[in-house]
Amino acid sequence: MSSRIDHHHLPINGQILPQPCPHLVEFRSRNGAKPFRALQDCLRVKPPGGHASIRREPNEVPRCGACGESGGVTRLYACVTCAAVHCHTPPGPSHAAVHGESMSPGHEIAVDVDRAELFCCACRDQVYDRDFDAAVVLAQTAASTLHAPSSIVRSPHPENLRKRRRVDYRPWTPDPRERVLMGSCSSPLNATVLDSCSRDFPSGLRGLNNLGNTCFMNSVLQALLHTPPLRNYFLSDRHNRYYCQKKSTVVNNGSKSNAGNPTDSRICLACDMDDMFSAVFSGDRTPYSPAKFLYSWWQHAANLASYEQQDAHEFFISMLDGIHEKVEKDRRKTQSQGNGDCCVAHRVFSGILRSDVMCMACGFTSTTYDPCVDISLDLEPNQGGSAKMVSTKSNHSCNGEADHMNLSQNCGTSTLMGCLDRFTRPERLGSDQKFFCQQCQVRQESLKQMSIRKLPLVSCFHIKRFEHSSIRKMSRKVDRYLQFPFSLDMAPYLSSSILRSRFGNRYFPFDGDEPDASNKLSSEFELFAVVTHTGKLDAGHYVTYLRLSNQWYKCDDAWVTEVNESIVRAAQGYMMFYVQKVLYYKASEKRVVP
Repeated sequence: MSSRIDHHHLPINGQILPQPCPHLVEFRSRNGAKPFRALQDCLRVKPPGGHASIRREPNEVPRCGACGESGGVTRLYACVTCAAVHCHTPPGPSHAAVHGESMSPGHEIAVDVDRAELFCCACRDQVYDRDFDAAVVLAQTAASTLHAPSSIVRSPHPENLRKRRRVDYRPWTPDPRERVLMGSCSSPLNATVLDSCSRDFPSGLRGLNNLGNTCFMNSVLQALLHTPPLRNYFLSDRHNRYYCQKKSTVVNNGSKSNAGNPTDSRICLACDMDDMFSAVFSGDRTPYSPAKFLYSWWQHAANLASYEQQDAHEFFISMLDGIHEKVEKDRRKTQSQGNGDCCVAHRVFSGILRSDVMCMACGFTSTTYDPCVDISLDLEPNQGGSAKMVSTKSNHSCNGEADHMNLSQNCGTSTLMGCLDRFTRPERLGSDQKFFCQQCQVRQESLKQMSIRKLPLVSCFHIKRFEHSSIRKMSRKVDRYLQFPFSLDMAPYLSSSILRSRFGNRYFPFDGDEPDASNKLSSEFELFAVVTHTGKLDAGHYVTYLRLSNQWYKCDDAWVTEVNESIVRAAQGYMMFYVQKVLYYKASEKRVVP
């Protein structure tokens, strides 16, 4: 129901406001604002912060003066002029409208008995008046002051409340009316679902059907469905797909920007994720088919729309970009991925990398910062061999007696910490990569070192197991075993730690560098998901291992089984997901718009 606005029909900020309600204009011309201001004493507010309604006795039940209806789906309105109460049931009969037509002018304006909203019985629509709204606000303010405990000292500057560092948690408990609604509008789970939920499997653990070479998608979706911050976001209804679709429909109807391709405006991967979270955590244990999500992703990444096997890491990046692009289009403004304020995908996975390039002649250092949603790591090189093509006969042979086609990089063991050490190790750039030194004013040889300036809530490590050679015009997969810890301390790889090891006591935090105290606990991570790849480059299979309630589970498309942690440690990790052990929450700050 749209509300009429009692303002002059003038363009404001480039928009033409609708015509005011003629009956409200006539009422104000006859009576002024005095009747609305007098209504302040007739309003009651349920503290703290409740909605306003017409004051009445505790046992009094308002009824329509014509039919005796007492509420329900029917709205009751009290005439501002004579206080007569009549009902209005859109799109059915309206005794309030009959009362306004049968009486003298001025009886068209009424007030909702339960909501204290202004209503025009002739227009059969809500109307707005600033004097009436001021009376409601004053009534709410008086009620909150009256019922405030004497021990509470109210700050004269409410804006200072934004500076509090902690957020008070208030558990929700339903009131008697909400209990009745929950009992009448909900249905219990059937016996099959209750029996499946009572098993040892935790909530939300559900297989995903393979829709035709879609194990790459299923493996990543399983990890995302059980990413704690992402799961909490969607299950707390922070992105409501019904509201988002309704909002998109309204925007598209009022804009011609997407007239050529209306499908793009309706695609929202976050809405499909919200639908998937609702289905997976519904309690049903039968495998779920993410066909709708696959179709939406195909619309977003048309170059990857096929029934061929795709890369899981490429799908992960493309999916996060799809969620981010949709949010940016809706907000009509550009925001940085690195600050983590733009969308849920980057609030969870986005971190900031620091790159230092130092001139080897004078020591001048050029520093740049880049946002990232994951870190791609090279496997540690084997110390005793050259990288050569592996043959099918010696693919699993690492005894040093294979023929010359054996790939030594497939032998030996790498560790995740070793890969991170190599990622953050100073690297001397070649003579063909000289950079222009601003101090020397010539191109010089340099050292480059990467570090992590800001850690994300969830760190995703991608292992480069697929190598492509432009010289040999061929691709291959590196099957070397990688050891990865279940608990990981990222402190040694932070920019503050690396710069301190480089400069010692001469290092001081600058340029917005965060102090070590804030990173001390947030640098400790726990492993909760591992995406693995088995097989060859062109004929492989993706499987995900999930850690839920200190138990590991293997998610192989539609099949979910319980496994020991030794199975996980022996798996060939391709993508590892770590979450911070301790998550800090900040109080929401309402920004004042000038």
